[in-house]
Amino acid sequence: MARNAHPEVTERRILEAARDLFVEKGYEKTTVQNIVDRLGDLSKGAIYHHFKSKEAILDRLNSADWDYSQGLRDQIMAREDLTGLDKLRALFTLAVSNTEHNKLNQAALPMLNDPVCLANNMHFWTADLPEHWLPIIEQGVADGSIPTEYPREAAELIALLTNYWLLPMFYPASSASLRHRVQCIAAMMSAIGVPVFDDKLIEQTTDFYASFDSE
Repeated sequence: MARNAHPEVTERRILEAARDLFVEKGYEKTTVQNIVDRLGDLSKGAIYHHFKSKEAILDRLNSADWDYSQGLRDQIMAREDLTGLDKLRALFTLAVSNTEHNKLNQAALPMLNDPVCLANNMHFWTADLPEHWLPIIEQGVADGSIPTEYPREAAELIALLTNYWLLPMFYPASSASLRHRVQCIAAMMSAIGVPVFDDKLIEQTTDFYASFDSE
């Protein structure tokens, strides 16, 4: 059998097909055979040659999504026409308005029912994700737009509350209750000198989390 001269092209096709299926059918209901059928010209063996499991495909998709988010963060940080608070709001707005990011999260949400997966995500939310927010908060502290004495704690609160407390699968809520919860986070953040949530962002954040299927 001839060697694949462009494995990166094959991997990209597998990832794109899997992503579409995860969004359409859900992660748990998508099988490797579904991915094979969607591609039409690859065998299961070819899939497993590039990815050892369906979980490995999802991991790669999540990694690419994270890299994309980091790139957006760096672009926002580099802007000289915004204060730190403006940048924090811009980054948050992008996070809750990214349709592809939202669909991928929804597809992977059932995996959080697995204790090992949940533990891994909790570690990421508490140890790694705060570092995504902290540099912008520190810029705001430096330019005076974010008058907080708790920059790291603010980054930790954003990372943990928005990825755990606002998820309906953990804390079921109606749209009105969810909005009240977002308003509570807004009040907490303002109380420690990080007034990131204006009325528009409260509504956008509420709509974002209300769109998640908790079942």
